[in-house]
Amino acid sequence: MDDDNYQRGLLEKMMSMIGVGEIHQSESALHALQFISTAKKQPDIIITDLDMPDIDGMDFLHQLGDKNIDSAVLIVSGKERSILRSVELMAEEYGLTVLGALSKPAMIPELRHKITASLQLAKPKILRAVESFSRAEIQHGIEQGQFEPFFQPQVELQSRQVIGVEALARWHHPERGIIPPGLFIGVAEQNGLIDQLTWVILEKAIAQLAYWNSVGLHLTVSINFSQVTLSDTRLSNRIMDLLSDQGVAPEQLIVEITETVAMTDVARCLETLARLRIKGFGLSIDDYGTGFSSLQQLSRVPYTELKIDQAFVTGASSQPHLLAAVESSADVAGKLGLRCVGEGIETLDDWNCLLQLGCDIGQGYYIAKPMAGEELIQWVQAWYYESRAVSK
Repeated sequence: MDDDNYQRGLLEKMMSMIGVGEIHQSESALHALQFISTAKKQPDIIITDLDMPDIDGMDFLHQLGDKNIDSAVLIVSGKERSILRSVELMAEEYGLTVLGALSKPAMIPELRHKITASLQLAKPKILRAVESFSRAEIQHGIEQGQFEPFFQPQVELQSRQVIGVEALARWHHPERGIIPPGLFIGVAEQNGLIDQLTWVILEKAIAQLAYWNSVGLHLTVSINFSQVTLSDTRLSNRIMDLLSDQGVAPEQLIVEITETVAMTDVARCLETLARLRIKGFGLSIDDYGTGFSSLQQLSRVPYTELKIDQAFVTGASSQPHLLAAVESSADVAGKLGLRCVGEGIETLDDWNCLLQLGCDIGQGYYIAKPMAGEELIQWVQAWYYESRAVSK
């Protein structure tokens, strides 16, 4: 979609040269929305300009999100890079699958790369948050043992050694399959179930950690804790009881705290976090840079790790403003003696960028997607085999 006939025709020719079999074009958002709404099959990819008369590209993307369109979106515009990045983030917040943004004139190699990425992103459309689950459904799922941790590997960038995993909640729904956390965490928080859910995931993650220890795979497990859970000043003793039962050392558990969580019920949270550190647990400031008081948080909580949010890491190698954010965060971590973790590594360029900036640990889809605990050992073996091949 582009109101410039020349640019639109040029894009169509390039897409044909790449091998796209069926292409539709429109000079207005209104016409495009009508076509998408009435088509028997939604487009695989929607390419849109931003600066257009009547309904502009941003409003168009907004409406695509409202209509729950599951097409992948690619932005092609002559606007400056910082604007394109803001629009990308906006589209993602509206629930769209965003392939990225290209500057005009787009080139065939760039388009081919983005189309290939869209094939890799192809997945069943999940329910939007507005179609989320009820409190009763989540409570029933907890009681039936349907919630499990999935584990995303964390790798030392310099040595390529697997040093840990992050435990991420998944719901094995008997009718709808594996449900991602975005569709139930918010409801659990709003209805007083988040603490109960956290303990389910924690208990299963520690049990899995104990099994890995028994077969010689020694890792750390990171898990996110809510403000409700951190407000319990008995938390450290309760977790120690779990670890003792499983024969797991507290040093193998890293408690992740978002910046905003630690700003709520400050006295209780600080007491709990101090107790956790005294007993040997790691503390990670999660999603660093997305809150409001980053430096204040670093000065008041005894963190051992700083985790750079994926919003800054993904694509940092090619976007100066993201690169600056990552570089600044890695520098702060180094000066404070904190281990630096970058999440959201999706390409080799992301990996190399973090490595050059002095980040210690990487996490993201370029390394591995979250997986069930029983799959991890086989994945680790395959990773080391591939790493040896890379180093030769």
